[in-house]
Amino acid sequence: MAKTALITGIGGQDGAYLAKFLLDLGYHVHGVIRRRSSGEDALERLTWLGVAHDLHLHHGDICDLSSLTRIVQKVGPDEVYNLAAQSFVGISWDQPLLTGDATGLGAARMLEAVRLAKPDARFYQASSSEMFGRVQEPVQSERTPFWPRSPYGVAKVYAHWMTVNYRESFGMHASSGILFNHESPLRGEEFVTRRITRGAAAIKLGLADHLALGNLEARRDWGHARDYVKAMWLMLQQDQPDDYVIATGRATSVREVAELAFRHVGLDPWKHIRIDPSRFRPAEVDVLVGDASKARTVLGWQPRITLEEMIVEMVEADLVRLSRHGTAP
Repeated sequence: MAKTALITGIGGQDGAYLAKFLLDLGYHVHGVIRRRSSGEDALERLTWLGVAHDLHLHHGDICDLSSLTRIVQKVGPDEVYNLAAQSFVGISWDQPLLTGDATGLGAARMLEAVRLAKPDARFYQASSSEMFGRVQEPVQSERTPFWPRSPYGVAKVYAHWMTVNYRESFGMHASSGILFNHESPLRGEEFVTRRITRGAAAIKLGLADHLALGNLEARRDWGHARDYVKAMWLMLQQDQPDDYVIATGRATSVREVAELAFRHVGLDPWKHIRIDPSRFRPAEVDVLVGDASKARTVLGWQPRITLEEMIVEMVEADLVRLSRHGTAP
């Protein structure tokens, strides 16, 4: 019989790609979405991937345990993927309590809903490389201590350890994926990679003349969300739950990403990029680069899409979007 999966945050980048991946495997896919105003489209990314009409959607909120428990009882999932969060690091300094509630306590609520309503379901928690923050080792693995440098990172550490605690306390099949940065054409426009690719496309089309960025020297380990959602699924197929770093092992600066995007459309980035001091973080994370040896060995996972291929795909998608709508970033 086909398995049933429940995804919180299904309207986000990872949720959309995961939904498509599971549907292609023959799963029945259910998603939790927040009720929004009529002018907002929670299904935009799912529509982009052509799967919006193949899902079962339920109104709920990661900050409301009763709605989460009700949905888990109704769906009876075999697998639960908790991707819902306030996921933009930059805004977490402006909204630390909301970030703690949604990103940290939200995971605890979802774990509790599963424990109460479907304790044999396999549970995935979306942990983050931002938990490493002020890195204690040059390359970060599952054994590297956490030192988060943002309210977002702090909240993710809480969610991560609650997942470990529910696994150890209640015997739940609960795993965490410590995912390093992963991007795609479905990335939100507030994230730096998408700001860059959309900015390059807008300037190429004559819709803008410059792009404001912050710290160009920050270096991250960037992969493609399509590759990373497969790793999420692989974790829940293992006999034993565990935690895994998912990364490419390659660190690239924001400066280099900008050069890739602008060169793809035949532009000199340094004629158009302006440095905006307001875009620097209060506490910067200089470099993150992951060691995914455990995932390669145990899960048989490895990234397939290169950074260069990903940036080209993102720029091309933004050229299409802006050509259709004719609006600047």
